[in-house]
Amino acid sequence: MQAILQGFRPYLLLLVVCAAIFLPGQTSLPAMDRDESRFMQATRQMAESQDYVVVRFQEELRAKKPVGIYWLQAAAVNTFSHPAKTEAWPYRLPSLFAAFATVLMTFFFGSRLFDRRIGMIAALTMAGTLMLTVEAHLAKTDATLLALTTLVQGCLGLVYMQSRGGKAAPSWASLAFWLGMGASILVKGPVTPMITALTVITLSVADRRVGWLHGLRPVMGIIITVAMVAPWMAAVSGQTDGQFLGKAVREDLLPKLLGAQESHGAPPGFYLLLLSLTLWPGSLFLWPSLARSWRERALPGLRFALAWAGPAWLVFELIPTKLPHYSLPMYPAIILMIAATLMAVRDGTYDRLAGGAARLWYALWSLIGLAVAGAALWLPVKYGEGFTLWAVPTAVAAVALVVTVWWHLLKRHFLNALIWALALGAMTQVTLVTLVGPHLSDLWVSEAVARRIDEVAPGAAVAAVGYHEPSLVFLTGTKTRLTSAEGAAAFLTGTPQSIAVVNEADLPQLTAALPPTFKVTDHGVVTGLNYSRGKPVRLHLLTPAAP
Repeated sequence: MQAILQGFRPYLLLLVVCAAIFLPGQTSLPAMDRDESRFMQATRQMAESQDYVVVRFQEELRAKKPVGIYWLQAAAVNTFSHPAKTEAWPYRLPSLFAAFATVLMTFFFGSRLFDRRIGMIAALTMAGTLMLTVEAHLAKTDATLLALTTLVQGCLGLVYMQSRGGKAAPSWASLAFWLGMGASILVKGPVTPMITALTVITLSVADRRVGWLHGLRPVMGIIITVAMVAPWMAAVSGQTDGQFLGKAVREDLLPKLLGAQESHGAPPGFYLLLLSLTLWPGSLFLWPSLARSWRERALPGLRFALAWAGPAWLVFELIPTKLPHYSLPMYPAIILMIAATLMAVRDGTYDRLAGGAARLWYALWSLIGLAVAGAALWLPVKYGEGFTLWAVPTAVAAVALVVTVWWHLLKRHFLNALIWALALGAMTQVTLVTLVGPHLSDLWVSEAVARRIDEVAPGAAVAAVGYHEPSLVFLTGTKTRLTSAEGAAAFLTGTPQSIAVVNEADLPQLTAALPPTFKVTDHGVVTGLNYSRGKPVRLHLLTPAAP
């Protein structure tokens, strides 16, 4: 293992691992609803209009997120594609690169907070984590936010470790800290500053000293951060008469803090219960590692990791609005605790991974792998054309993961158990995306609709009734009209080269709204599941009848 950890070899190995896990599926996975398609469509409009200040989805002001992620996506689209194209992969490049960066930074900062062995185990675990794999394939803010938070917190950790007698922090650490902070605000507002503030407060109170914060050069840093954020805030406020920031606070920030936004509510403890799945398969030693980290909290590296993850985790648990990816910025800290525990076992300073409580947890953890195997076989039956042999490799990999891990656990080869879990977990995830995903045809409704439109009415203006998913707008064009049955009737009668996508339940109302002498041609039905709403759909494609 020592040979692998020398020089630049770890980074080359991690790049290969990341490429093997994160690249498959980037071009084949359709545009996802709803957040990804909203981001992509808003970015497309930014690139089309060359307005890099105000973010819009069609005519609506989109104030849910700051402008940073749109700039990154627009740069990727302008460099590698064109706004008129409907390929999703260029918009996903910032998330892909951010996932790579997170893994590499986990190794770098983990090596400085602990040692290179722990940094490597943590980086491999991060690369194999289910939630990061998901976010690496989605054109959203969360992978980018994770990378920036890792940068900010990692630099904070370097300064903290220096104050505790560790290696001197690099001269660039304070500058990188504040640059990362400014970028994180432009990507997702106050999330990273909140996590960092809680970390600083926790460490300062626990250690009863604040002098170590001078290493961050706060006066210089605040100037840098303000210089990065203020120009865009001033510009967007000026162009929207203050509506953008006001709407962001009223319709996004406050609703999330005060109530369950968009039916995404859950009680406190939600993230803790879900962590076993979202961190899978790296969650194998999750609970024993958290217990050991708390007992050994006097150790500077673990102390910093606990201060990073703990207070922020409590805040997210208390906020009523909950989505699985909200807790992602704390994953590096948790994974470092797991890696440190495994190295403590290997070095003979910890021996509680083979007890009865630990084995009970391993049994519960195994159920996740078996559930993944079952889901791989069941999903094409439920949401595709029936059982497919393409699902078998995923199921076999998931079952092999469970069996192999138990083999090593019973032999008390705990590090080997995690390595095999990560390797077979990566195989499971990759095959799930590349082999099973394409056979879930019922889920890709918008893609089927767009393909059918190209067949029967290429270039036609599009209106949609009863199916207003953002992916449809992204695939059929910015000018797609999301309207009512009456609006679609007026659209068809007033637009000669047009097509209306109409939910079957709205057909009688649309027919009643059409003039008696006006005829339409029904080009068939597209069926599937609107997974954003959890409801099946039957969509008719109507065009004005030929005279």
